Amino acid sequence: MINITLNEKPCTVENISTIGDLADRFKPGADVLILNGFPVPAHTPFSAGDSVFLIKRGEIPFQEELEALMVARHTPGVHARLKAATVGIAGAGGLGSAIAVALARIGVGKLVVADFDVVEPSNLNRQQYFIDQIGMLKVDALAENLKRINPYVKMVAASELLTPVNIPGIFSSCSILVEALDRADMKAMLVDTVLEQMPKATVVAASGLAGYGPNNEIITRKVSRRLYLSGDGTSAARPGSGLMAPRVAIAAGHQANQVVRIILGEEDI
Repeated sequence: MINITLNEKPCTVENISTIGDLADRFKPGADVLILNGFPVPAHTPFSAGDSVFLIKRGEIPFQEELEALMVARHTPGVHARLKAATVGIAGAGGLGSAIAVALARIGVGKLVVADFDVVEPSNLNRQQYFIDQIGMLKVDALAENLKRINPYVKMVAASELLTPVNIPGIFSSCSILVEALDRADMKAMLVDTVLEQMPKATVVAASGLAGYGPNNEIITRKVSRRLYLSGDGTSAARPGSGLMAPRVAIAAGHQANQVVRIILGEEDI
């Protein structure tokens, strides 16, 4: 009898000596065999305490299997809280699409994403879309991409121009709302509307992420009890200092990580 971890679950096996034998018994047809993090041929032996993954190329894991992998990475309590969360994202451009991808990858249960724009060629230098999605509504293209990343995360798409009138309704199920808009006036409107009309919601906003300035100028500050702000606070898009994937991704990572911290009760910076 040998105790191993098989696809992130404890497993006791006997009368089996190679990875190929494991695949034949537990996942017939598996053609990618991983032992302790490395691909190996079928004749490779294994030992007690080893970690084995059996993968059938192109097969989508069942929800239980995918969640077992996430639980192993996040710990059970953390994953359960992420799965139960609903997060709103206002804007599906460079920030919003990257934030949505990050949150879907870690299994946040529901995302409500609002954007009325379409994918344009100029978006592809920083936004999480593909060249064959040009012309699609961003929320539809994003929903398509998130489904390929994690089909068990629910995304609600709102292809609407956000206003003080419709914001509370669109994001009514969200206790955390990410501001990922382009224009300064729209940013201010979104933040003001949430703080004034949605007293139970916290906003994670962004300001200053253009160009290719120093990495560490991008920071996250707690402005008030219900408002966080990520960015350098000054750099705006202008000729010679456009919006570029690396720095936008840094700011998006700040916002996404702050969302996770709020979900997990770590609300200080």
